Amino acid sequence: MKTATVKEMFSALFRNDQAMVVVGSIVLINSALYLTSNFIIYFFKYDLGGAGWKATYTLFSTVGGAAQILGMMVLYPLLHKKFSSTQVFQLSLVLALCGYGTLLVFCLTGLSHSLALLCIPGVVVFACNGMLSVLTTLLLSNSVDYGQLKTGRREESVIFSMQTFVVKAASGVAVFLTGIGLDLIGLVGNTEETGPVAVQSAGTLLGLRLMMTVLPMLVLAGVLVLFRNKFVLTDARAAEISAQLHGEETHHD
Repeated sequence: MKTATVKEMFSALFRNDQAMVVVGSIVLINSALYLTSNFIIYFFKYDLGGAGWKATYTLFSTVGGAAQILGMMVLYPLLHKKFSSTQVFQLSLVLALCGYGTLLVFCLTGLSHSLALLCIPGVVVFACNGMLSVLTTLLLSNSVDYGQLKTGRREESVIFSMQTFVVKAASGVAVFLTGIGLDLIGLVGNTEETGPVAVQSAGTLLGLRLMMTVLPMLVLAGVLVLFRNKFVLTDARAAEISAQLHGEETHHD
């Protein structure tokens, strides 16, 4: 696959409104996930605390990773048998929002100090993210056909290069926002993994809980609004476009 320049990526993207919606969704979904990942390590260290916080965090991350694979390999194929891609995409977003909402309730009621309870919304959020990562690739593929029909040019390599580019960009944005968030809530940390953990004020801990739940919820709600209002490539429409393109190719042959 030829490596596209940044100029080519953006040029191809701006000519394809449906690819723009999918790429925008990828940026936001990955930003939400990275925000959660960045904040939750501070939550385990300073809120959940305890001498074994690192082992607890590792266990939680392992469960989350397994849930992500489960979402990609088991839940997505099961749901896709009954629902269309766009329906599963929206369902995944709604379920992820419910997972974050449950985590927020646990945080505000003190139930988040139980690792077993914490894993429940964690599994939901990570499983949904697994499904969303499969779906964004599928929807991006459909948008390539759409772009070919619209402009007469098939810019597959350029569009998929964009996917890699924006995932990295989302990671950078999340790191930047995490830094601002930690400054805003006044978290004073010590970076050493051993030794005593710095004690935080009640206000800082509340801010940390809100940052790791409310911020990703707002981002995912933005994806849901964007997708519902701007994405028109249903499975039926995508199949119709694919048949039309294949028909044209057959005609030319």
